[in-house]
Amino acid sequence: MSNPTYRGDIDVTEAWRRLGADPATVLIDVRTRAEWQYVGLPDLSSLGKEVVPVEWKQFPGGTLNGGFIAEVSGRGLATDTPILLICRSGQRSRDAAIALTAAGFEDCTNVDGGFEGNLDADGHRGTADGWKASGLPWRQS
Repeated sequence: MSNPTYRGDIDVTEAWRRLGADPATVLIDVRTRAEWQYVGLPDLSSLGKEVVPVEWKQFPGGTLNGGFIAEVSGRGLATDTPILLICRSGQRSRDAAIALTAAGFEDCTNVDGGFEGNLDADGHRGTADGWKASGLPWRQS
């Protein structure tokens, strides 16, 4: 049963398809600044889009970003904008989707598997599933 407070979960391939099919759909990356810088970001340039980076939890310390809703609202997104949210594996982005929906955003969907995916049998991310493992475009600074 899906959580009734947000649209639900999709995998990274469906996220890429939606981003390409609908010019209004945006991707918000809710990981930390350190993750964006050192691990990388999805690259949407071939779609004529940019990722919207807004931390859900702040680095260092992992404290909840009390300004998250205000930061997203400050990006000029209408409340009916289709929003996809991504993090490392899908947990923080699910929480962010629920919070945005509770704040009045109507179309928030979690990208399950996230940017790096779940842990594989050897305890590593980025090999089993997720944006990078699926071969979707990404860049690293």
